[in-house]
Amino acid sequence: MSPLSGFPELLPAQRVVEQRVIDSLRATFELHGFANIETRAVEPMDQLLRKGETSKEVYVLRRLQDADSGSDSGLGLHFDLTVPFARYVLEHAGKLEFPFRRYQIQKVWRGERPQEGRYREFAQADIDIVGRDVLPFHHDVEVARVMVEALAGLDFLPGFTL
Repeated sequence: MSPLSGFPELLPAQRVVEQRVIDSLRATFELHGFANIETRAVEPMDQLLRKGETSKEVYVLRRLQDADSGSDSGLGLHFDLTVPFARYVLEHAGKLEFPFRRYQIQKVWRGERPQEGRYREFAQADIDIVGRDVLPFHHDVEVARVMVEALAGLDFLPGFTL
């Protein structure tokens, strides 16, 4: 049996390294006041394609027993965390404190041709600060500064340089 191209499975030692990376990123993000969120893996196709992304990147969700009915044909796995985050903010705006500082480390799926360093399934890490109206520019600078600090904290990875 051969591996499924683009969908990596980590061995235990590799998973330990992945968890150490995630823990390091999480610690940096939380140190700077970013809240952890997780969004659902599935979004409506019209939302996923709204930004002009090509449909070839989206994995459509269908149940085998309902393949003919098309009941789930309007759903797909998210290819990044931007679209789900935008929906999340809109749906929960009344319960969030603004400016809202979030980090998210979650799996995403892309229908790309797998090659060295490019997978169809992978974890993505994002941080964002969103406001209700205009957000002062210093927040953009802060996001960049926190990302540099987070990446600098990965110095335990062999061969990793910033």
